[in-house]
Amino acid sequence: MKIIEITENKKEHIDLLLLADEQEDMIDRYLEKGRMYVLDDDGIKSECVITDEGNGILEIKNIATYPEYQGKGYAKILIDFIIQTFSEQYSVLQVGTGDSPLTIPFYEKCGFVRSHIIPNFFTENYDHPIYECGVQLVDMVCLRRSMQFNSQNVLTPNP
Repeated sequence: MKIIEITENKKEHIDLLLLADEQEDMIDRYLEKGRMYVLDDDGIKSECVITDEGNGILEIKNIATYPEYQGKGYAKILIDFIIQTFSEQYSVLQVGTGDSPLTIPFYEKCGFVRSHIIPNFFTENYDHPIYECGVQLVDMVCLRRSMQFNSQNVLTPNP
């Protein structure tokens, strides 16, 4: 298994990007300025795009795993890689997502805690309704976690 930074032709991975963000022009807003990583385990299984938001904040803009490989830990491995790689440059890792029973528990399991809400994000920024688990996404839930390690070199959640 290896994690590879993609610096050119990021749109070659559009099928995977669209799993996490289903409107291509929204992906275009961050794809070129972001850093993209793919997890290759006998073929690409998962991807992540991160951006520098200033003030010591690194943001996950897109993270996705092909459906047939979900639940096997690939996305968590990518998050751990991001934290280990960038912990000396950033103090906070944040992510924005829909209030969904699929995504919120995953991020909480990875040490993220709810930070704030961006009201009407999905209804105002997408040209069609976004549904997850049969529920329309309206507000964006922002979650954050510390990028620091504790003394046992174990990742600690944001207080």
